[in-house]
Amino acid sequence: MPETEDRPQWYALRTRSRHEKQVRDWLAKQEIERLLPSLVRISQWKDRKKAIEVPLFPGYCFAQFRWQKRLAVLKIPGVVQIVGGGSSPEPVPDEEIEALKKLMISTLSYDAHPYLREGMAVEVIRGPLEGVRGILLRKEKRYRLVIAVHLIKQAAAVAIDAADVMPI
Repeated sequence: MPETEDRPQWYALRTRSRHEKQVRDWLAKQEIERLLPSLVRISQWKDRKKAIEVPLFPGYCFAQFRWQKRLAVLKIPGVVQIVGGGSSPEPVPDEEIEALKKLMISTLSYDAHPYLREGMAVEVIRGPLEGVRGILLRKEKRYRLVIAVHLIKQAAAVAIDAADVMPI
């Protein structure tokens, strides 16, 4: 169960498909602090190209509110649920929201990336090792792919760019 502190906390809201901007706008109408990380993509039709704003995390919007106000948030058109691990919603750490805000106001180029963590099973999606599966590790500041031969309990490790792997 989320903390019952009186302090507003950030929560991730799962939205209906393509309803992220509508949810953001409804949150604004209710004067609820919101965050919809987005980026600009070039969309091409047969006759023209157009820059469009798309959510960085499709299907999600963030909102800061007191837990007692959750029913008002859940009644917003397009909101499916308040996200959490397991059976109950959990607040998003303030540091993670601040990191997203800093990224959005920076001039750096950014894009969505598959969620990766050390110890995760991954598959190489490009390069000379394309199709190889292994475990993602970090040694010093570089990622390494560990390829194991379980039968003989031996493994090999190779340096790899995290952008070249995806979780399996």
